[in-house]
Amino acid sequence: MELSTDRMYQAILEKDTAFEGLFFTAVKTTGIFCRPSCTARKPKKEHVEFFSSSKEAITRGYRPCKVCRPLELLHETPEAIKAILKELSDDPSCKFRDEDLEQSGITPSAIRRWFLKQHGITFQAYQRMFRINSAFKKINEGEGVAPAAFGAGYESLSGFSDSFKSIFGVSPGRSGKHRVIDLKRIETPLGTMIACGVKEGICLLEFSDRKMLETELKAISKALSATIVQGDNPHFTLLEQQLREYFEGRRQSFTVPLLSPGSTFQNLVWQGLQHIPYGATRSYKEQALYLERPEAIRAVANANGMNRISILVPCHRVIGADGSLTGYGGGIWRKQWLLEHEQQHR
Repeated sequence: MELSTDRMYQAILEKDTAFEGLFFTAVKTTGIFCRPSCTARKPKKEHVEFFSSSKEAITRGYRPCKVCRPLELLHETPEAIKAILKELSDDPSCKFRDEDLEQSGITPSAIRRWFLKQHGITFQAYQRMFRINSAFKKINEGEGVAPAAFGAGYESLSGFSDSFKSIFGVSPGRSGKHRVIDLKRIETPLGTMIACGVKEGICLLEFSDRKMLETELKAISKALSATIVQGDNPHFTLLEQQLREYFEGRRQSFTVPLLSPGSTFQNLVWQGLQHIPYGATRSYKEQALYLERPEAIRAVANANGMNRISILVPCHRVIGADGSLTGYGGGIWRKQWLLEHEQQHR
């Protein structure tokens, strides 16, 4: 996608994250290069030049900015937090105190800010949700309430029952028919993705900075009459493996089970998206003709926009009739990257 110098300069003034990955800004007077959304003070237009890659900026002698850290993936989970999340996943009864965090090289205030920004809850609340989810699953699998509660790190049944009711609205002993949607962060070369899964399969996969993500989470929660909580799901292991293979150029199709709550027409469109060959593209008109709905081009486009399972249901393969890259929830730059990646490895 060609961008004028004026448009790129306007983007850095607005700190627009939609341009992440499309270009880097280098400041001649300081010798530093930044990502478009950098919050540092903006230089005059005559003092900047733009590069399409960080490698190009470095080759020209520029150093990465310490404020926006352009060599790191946007929204990527810090390594220290990744290690803590893995430990918690392996043993939900773990309780990280402030001194435990400091020994891991993380200040309590820093992890609190990160969780508030990324999840809208504190790290302590995240831990509680993870323990509750673990206990819920064990109870649904037939384990007694007491063993499930104590195994998840609770010290009293009354405290466990109160926490359980506040989240699920029912007592632990009556939760057999209540449903949970598991949520997990997955790191990819294009940034962090949010995955949601239920027993039937993956029901959401979106980039964490998608503007409509909160609305989508509420929609699947309502559609499935379920509560979304942080936790592992049997389908996440296969999902992560196949996504890794896809980004490495070793996988062109996916076998991860999917569940897509939506209308009959929406599911028809989403199934059609999965029939677009790897490395190929279709226009909205071509997609409507493929579905034998030539009169429903706009409806097809709207259904594409309602897709909640990125990459696996490849709405990024639909482009404008003139070949232009039309809107994409994950950002146009990601759509461009995905198409170029597939064309390179087909």
